[in-house]
Amino acid sequence: MALKTFFFDTYAFYEIIGGNINYKPYLSDVAILTTKLNLMELYYGLLLNYNKATADKYYDKFSEYCIDFDDDVVKQATLFRLLNKERNLSYVDSIGYVLSKSRNIKFLTGDKEFKDMENVEYVK
Repeated sequence: MALKTFFFDTYAFYEIIGGNINYKPYLSDVAILTTKLNLMELYYGLLLNYNKATADKYYDKFSEYCIDFDDDVVKQATLFRLLNKERNLSYVDSIGYVLSKSRNIKFLTGDKEFKDMENVEYVK
């Protein structure tokens, strides 16, 4: 059986680390994709709210799931952000969303700005 693949937004990582039971179905039997930009956001938040050891632990744990992106993704994400400027999306979120759509996988997040968007697995 093929694993279901999701693009994990930084929000999803925070919820998993925090023990949100709604994210339990995404802890096993799924393939994870993310970017180093998402891990940068995660690392910063963990440094801010926990400590360096915790930040290092989770950065290292999730770094194997990182994918790279090219200039075309940067341009598409910037256009996506502009077209959705009323939602106040970050560049990191925009890149993740565009990557998930281009790979035909769901963008896993609980960010309210993505709640009603296509190709989103919205979990609060």
